[in-house]
Amino acid sequence: MTSRRNILGLGSSLFGCLNLPRLLAATGGPAQNCIIFFLEGGPCQHDSFDPKPDQPSEIRGGFKTIPTAIPGVHFSELLPNCARILPKFSVVRSVYSREAIHEKAKQYIFSGARPNNAFKHPVFGSVVAKELGPRNGLPPFVCIPRKDICADSGFLGPAYDPFITGDPARKEFKVQDLSLPGNLTLEESAARSRLLASMDQEIRQTEKSKTIEGMDYFYQKAFDLVSSTAARKAFNLDEESDKLRDAYGRNGAGQGALLARRLIESGVRLAAVFQGGYDAHSNNDESSKKTFPLFDQAFAALITDLEERGLLKSTLVLAIGEFGRTPHINHSSGRDHWPGVFSIAAAGAGIPGGQVIGSSDAQGGAPKDRPISIEDLGATLYKKLGIDYHKEYRTTGRPVKINSDGSPIREFF
Repeated sequence: MTSRRNILGLGSSLFGCLNLPRLLAATGGPAQNCIIFFLEGGPCQHDSFDPKPDQPSEIRGGFKTIPTAIPGVHFSELLPNCARILPKFSVVRSVYSREAIHEKAKQYIFSGARPNNAFKHPVFGSVVAKELGPRNGLPPFVCIPRKDICADSGFLGPAYDPFITGDPARKEFKVQDLSLPGNLTLEESAARSRLLASMDQEIRQTEKSKTIEGMDYFYQKAFDLVSSTAARKAFNLDEESDKLRDAYGRNGAGQGALLARRLIESGVRLAAVFQGGYDAHSNNDESSKKTFPLFDQAFAALITDLEERGLLKSTLVLAIGEFGRTPHINHSSGRDHWPGVFSIAAAGAGIPGGQVIGSSDAQGGAPKDRPISIEDLGATLYKKLGIDYHKEYRTTGRPVKINSDGSPIREFF
């Protein structure tokens, strides 16, 4: 017969055999925050993390390869900073999608759920906002500089939509809605808020809907933000040194990444930075020369900055796009949409650095080994943040899984 003492002894021996990383993996991982660097348009795998130097020019493109800090691993010459810091992050070269249209593909990878015609699935940030809630009076989900079509709360309702910052690279950047109109004082604003609540009470009783509930929620959250010194401080890039701002890059990608770091440091749960310009159907090389260096500088600065501040171990950082580009260059010297295979980068939250997970075939057109699905990526994000990726919500009277059939990427744990 098993005694209580034996059970306790067994438990002690088990804990003695497990190290901290395994325990964290078993309980969902150490992440408290997430930053998603979204490369809109579909970044080319050949011009970034998965070059094909041995292929003819119509496949390899116009760029050379460079060695990274990990022996035997090469990146495109457009990513020298990422090559230098590869020991701090991992690359997956075998991600694939099942959507080739921008709108659907972006919704797919930003939610981990394939779009359907019955309802719109909430994206990662909205689920994180619902499951983890706000912290330190800041919105849990923030998009920089704008809300893309993929950043939508779907059937969860507008209460879980992102807060929009505007462009932090703009001169005299100031976040909209963090100041009161005119000469209105906080006391006067609070009085108006109470009056509005009183007037709306009857309407809310007779017309209860997600839209009304969302409006009511945001009235309060808007007032909280306007009255919060901490919120205004978090959004104030002027508090950063010129040296650090220059290190990130004085552009939308760089200042967006720096703002994301400030926000998660202050309490935001998930910050998404959008950088466009990767949809190069023509003149691919000229386009890539403009976009990838901005990402390269910003991403490397972000990872380094997070590590130096002790934030990388608690912050999951993903660099993703909605799909890749065609293996062959087209007649317009561009590359078209290609969901067959593409690369992503990931760092922080216990992810071992220096890994190259999976591979594509010789031409960079399909996974060669270790294929990773969009659902797998979603399951990984949720597990890292301690959210049950088997969880179900309900909409239109039916259960809906927040993640369907995905498996966390084991190499990230």
